[in-house]
Amino acid sequence: MFEKEYEAFWKDQVRNASGQRLEMLHRDLTGTKIMLKTLLVPVFGSFEGLVLEHEMVSVSGVKIFGDTLLPQLRIIFEEEHYVTHAERITRDRFSFERARARSVAMLGFTYFPYSRDELEKKPEFCQRNLFEFIGRIGNAEGVGLLQLPVYEREVMRFAIMRSKPFELSDVSLWLQLKHETCRKVMRELELKGLVRSIGGGKIRCHEFMLTDKAASLLFRHSKFGD
Repeated sequence: MFEKEYEAFWKDQVRNASGQRLEMLHRDLTGTKIMLKTLLVPVFGSFEGLVLEHEMVSVSGVKIFGDTLLPQLRIIFEEEHYVTHAERITRDRFSFERARARSVAMLGFTYFPYSRDELEKKPEFCQRNLFEFIGRIGNAEGVGLLQLPVYEREVMRFAIMRSKPFELSDVSLWLQLKHETCRKVMRELELKGLVRSIGGGKIRCHEFMLTDKAASLLFRHSKFGD
């Protein structure tokens, strides 16, 4: 059953990919497949919502890819084989991998790596780790999604689909409201700990990002109801 579902999932990913991401999807994905089979599908119940070879741009401007992304919680899952990520790695490659991990964090994603040995020999342990992490961010204090004003909910929904920082002009486009009104909406979201500002000064910021607390609210509502 897993093999058939994986094949359908992979074909769907390929169908919606282009450029370098398409090339990445045609490389050897044995490690990613092991991670899906022993960890992600058992924990999340299906392939729904997962993205293979998520494309990002690092802080140095280089394209980087995450093995598997869960957009709702902004988690990048990585399968790392000891031979390719440690035993045979060069110093330059080691430095690149560290810089890559920093870039993932700076883009607002949680970097969640597993070794292949762990996935193959201790799958239950790996699953418990992930369940615990989801539980921790899911237990964030605050209001439920449906208790938020509609404009605040809409900003969160659009932002999670965007999967990258957004500006006040984006909020204005999403809500079809003037900037001053949108600024008030964003101020409320910041006070509730659902968005954080990036760059700018004390009075005005350049961009915004959803927090883990916001992502967990959206995830819990979409998957389990609120």
